[in-house]
Parts: sequence; structure tokens; C-alpha cells
Amino acid sequence: MSGISATDAQLKGGQARKAFKIVEASGPLVALLILMVVGSLMSDTFLGAENLSNVFTRSAIIGIIAIGATFVITAGGLDLSVGSLTALVAGVAIMTMNGSAGYLGAGWMLVAAGIVFSLLLGAFAGAVNGAMIVKGRVEAFIVTLGAMGIYRSIITWLSDGGSISLDFSLRDSTRPIYYGTVGGIAVPILVFVVLALVAEVVLRRTTFGRHVAAIGSNRYVALYSAIPVDRVRILTYVIQGLCVGVATVIYVPRLGAATPSTGLMWELEAIASVIIGGTALGGGFGRVWGTVVGVLILGFISNILNLTGFISPYLNGAVQGAIIVIAVLLQRDRSQG
Repeated sequence: MSGISATDAQLKGGQARKAFKIVEASGPLVALLILMVVGSLMSDTFLGAENLSNVFTRSAIIGIIAIGATFVITAGGLDLSVGSLTALVAGVAIMTMNGSAGYLGAGWMLVAAGIVFSLLLGAFAGAVNGAMIVKGRVEAFIVTLGAMGIYRSIITWLSDGGSISLDFSLRDSTRPIYYGTVGGIAVPILVFVVLALVAEVVLRRTTFGRHVAAIGSNRYVALYSAIPVDRVRILTYVIQGLCVGVATVIYVPRLGAATPSTGLMWELEAIASVIIGGTALGGGFGRVWGTVVGVLILGFISNILNLTGFISPYLNGAVQGAIIVIAVLLQRDRSQG
């Protein structure tokens, strides 16, 4: 009888843990639904098609960067330079397109060249960051903090403290990247969704994704398990750089210019989205779908604040910072409990 009782207790305990994990995993989704209900009660225009489309489109840019951050953080890394890198890639890409217009014309070839250049520059910057961290054995915080200052200073120098603008004759060719639609859905949203689906599969269903999680959980155990730790860690930063390149390609047609303030505090928004979505800040576990939900949560919070005037929109950064601290505290409590 005692054996049967012990077995029943174990089964009940297993079921309780399983139920707790399901509730925990659905937490960001529940928070998003509650937020949408609150927003609809506070503003009549909140659930309007135009407002929702604007929020989704604007969130797509940060969301694409946050997808890359999910890989980096899951592997136990950190990248504080993504906002500054966005500004640098945007500025240099605009200068390259302006300079190449005489050779390539103002059509799709020039746009394609700008896209390729942005992706290559973003990937190169990510590879340099990764190599400095992995091969140079310097903390990710120090490397990416230094890179943040370097990138921001370079774009300030290139723009002479002002702005680098895309030639007006080229803007019609680039506008569809941000303002275009496919089947009534904005292009940035479609790009974000496709990248999120691919990234979720890669992170959760492939050998590379399992290696990323294993390295974030315990780098030295992963090394003794014959996982190519250095290569995987560098690749996560390359993925981050590529995501910055994609986000920049979408961002440039929106304003047609890059300034020293472009991408300011985007690293905070990207990291906040990742943590809110349930990815462990210390590494070892990540989920891209959670990052997508986290991005939407931040987007809707900012939108609600702007629509209602509940607090000044200048305090959005303070709200995001508070959310990061609370999310990390909750993660710590779960790991200790």
C-alpha cells in the first residue's frame, strides 16, 4: 500500500510540475491579452486596424533585432551595441547607395546592393564582437559596451553631428520595403514573422539550437561534450549582426536618414523583449516565440502611454528598465525556489 501511495504521490507531483510549467510558459501570452484588454478600455482607438498595424510595423524592427538577441542571450552572451550598430549600418548604407546611384541607377539593383551591403556589414560587426569575446577572452559586457561607443562615435563623425540623408531620387525605390504590403499585410510584419518562425525552428529543433542552449547552460560541460563551443558562440553574434542588418534595411526607408540618435536605446528594448518572453538572462534556455510576445508587450505599453497620456512618453525608457528588473527578479525567484 505504501508503495502504491508513493507512486501516486510521484505521479501527482509530476503532473503538478507539468501544469506549473504550462502556466509559466503561457505567462507572457496571458500578460499580452490582459494588456490588450486594458488598452481597449482606456482608448477607443486602441483596437483599431490602423493603430494595430502601426504598432505591429514599428515593433517589427525591434523584434528582428530581438530575435538575434535571443540566440546571444541563450548562449550566455550579451550584446549592448545593437542600437549603435543600427545607426552605423544605416548611415554607411545610405552613403554607399548615394554614391552608387550613378552606376546602378535608382532601381532594384541599387536597392539590392544596399540590402546586401547592410547584411554584410552587420554580419562582419557581429563576427568581430564574437571573436573579441571568444578568442580574445574579454567579457561580452566590456566588448559590446566599447563597440557601442565606437559605432556611435563613427556615425556622429560621418554625419558631422547632423544627419546622413538618402537622396530624394532614390526614396521611391526604397519606400516599398517599409511602406509596402503583401496581401494587405505590411512588409516589415511579414519579414518579422518569417524570421521568427525560422529562428524558432532553428533554436528548438536543430543541433545548432541545442548546442546554443547547452553552452548557455554550462559552457565547460558543453566543451567536454565535443560541442564546438567557440564556433557556436561566434555564430550567435553573427546572427545578431545579420538581424541588425535586416532591421536596418527596413528602417532606412521609413525616415530616409540616419543620425547619431538613430537606434538610441534599442538595445534596452531588445533585451527587455527577450527577458519578458521567458529567455533566461543567464543563458541555457530561450524561446523565440516568447521574444515575439515580449516585443508586442513593450510595443503595446508604449502605444497605450502615447494614446492615453497616462505618463509622459519620455518615460518609456524608465518603464522598460523597470520591466527588465522585475523580469530578472522573477527569474531569480523561480531558480531559487
